[in-house]
Amino acid sequence: MRSFSKDFISLGLSRFIMIFSGLATSIIIARTLGPEMNGVIASILVYPSLFMTIGSLGVMQSTTFLVGKGLYSDDQIKKAVMQIWVFSTIFSLVTCFILLYYLTPSAYKISYVFLAIIPIPFSLFNTYNSGYFLGKNNIQFFNKINWVPSLLTLVFTILLVYFIPLEIERYLIALLFGPLVISVILIYKNQFYKFFSVNFQIELIKKMLGLGVIYALALLVMNLNYRLDVILLDHLSTSAEIGIYSKGSNIIQYLWQIPMLMSTIIFARSAISKDGLAFSKKVAQLLRLSLIVIVLGSLFLVLFSELVIVGLFGEEFRGSITVLNYLVPGVILLTIFKVMNMDLAGKGKPWISLYIMTSALFINVILNILLIPKYHANGAAIASTISYACAGFAFLFLYSKTVDLPVKEIITYKKTDFDPILEMIKKIKR
Repeated sequence: MRSFSKDFISLGLSRFIMIFSGLATSIIIARTLGPEMNGVIASILVYPSLFMTIGSLGVMQSTTFLVGKGLYSDDQIKKAVMQIWVFSTIFSLVTCFILLYYLTPSAYKISYVFLAIIPIPFSLFNTYNSGYFLGKNNIQFFNKINWVPSLLTLVFTILLVYFIPLEIERYLIALLFGPLVISVILIYKNQFYKFFSVNFQIELIKKMLGLGVIYALALLVMNLNYRLDVILLDHLSTSAEIGIYSKGSNIIQYLWQIPMLMSTIIFARSAISKDGLAFSKKVAQLLRLSLIVIVLGSLFLVLFSELVIVGLFGEEFRGSITVLNYLVPGVILLTIFKVMNMDLAGKGKPWISLYIMTSALFINVILNILLIPKYHANGAAIASTISYACAGFAFLFLYSKTVDLPVKEIITYKKTDFDPILEMIKKIKR
């Protein structure tokens, strides 16, 4: 089994490329299109993004769990994944089209709708099959599935800006190439094309969906908490306010790449761990380290928020500074959930996060409806922070009870917490 440090470095490089590519792309469209058109883009992409959760049906997570436990052969799992993908793609495309065309004020052009949903089949395909590599602890290939689309999106965005003035349609076209290229690589290089079959794996599909639907519901509620603000802003405010909110929230949410980096390793290892309590103690250690980095990163963003926002996106996005500052406390506290949830998901207990995030979503909806009409983007940020804080604290106590690990032991720092960092520094020096 690869060591935590090797997986951490590998995933770290992957996350760095994703952050760099995503941030560079965001800067380009911000400076080219301005707040209003950026708000239109954010609104258009909400439902396709959510349907990456709904349509995925938790197949990545259930595949990781089943592959990690070795309950079925690889061929059986690949065949079942392909069969689920065909039907979920049709469902996602049709439903997402309806939501965009009839329920999204910003999607006022039919070209926006079609271009927004075209990447869905390829993104779903990549998500489904990434679970196989994660279950095999093949972190290196799992990384490629994640960072290559981000880098290709940046490349094609630059090309379209350089040769043709960037408009919304051209940016949506740029979003297609990344998922498409990875899908082609997966189909041929890893021979997934062999597993398209009408001989249905009924028993395995039922087991995958039985476990996966809970994962999907939990992920859907989580993602609604992150994106609900944009949906409600689209109905209760203006596209310009959506653009202001999206840039502030995008910057602060880059901090989550740190616990996301760790949580990927946690999920893969938790799925095959033999000693659940010992592993949960390791996860608690990772949480404590994550919080230090998140707090330091948040402090930096607050102190230099004007330089970061205006310097990256331009004077038109000055309003994003207060959005970022309002979101900081919630992002810090939700880190608890971000790290520890993947341990329970890897143990096959995704319903626990579903309970917590459903309650947080209810709080988020009520506060957004109350605050957005008066405070617009800032109101959405305040609502999110309160919702995130409630979810973080609630999950800490429920996680403690579930894994039989006292809250005090989870949050109390120890000298040994920093041993992995010191070991990595020593290896680098050698």
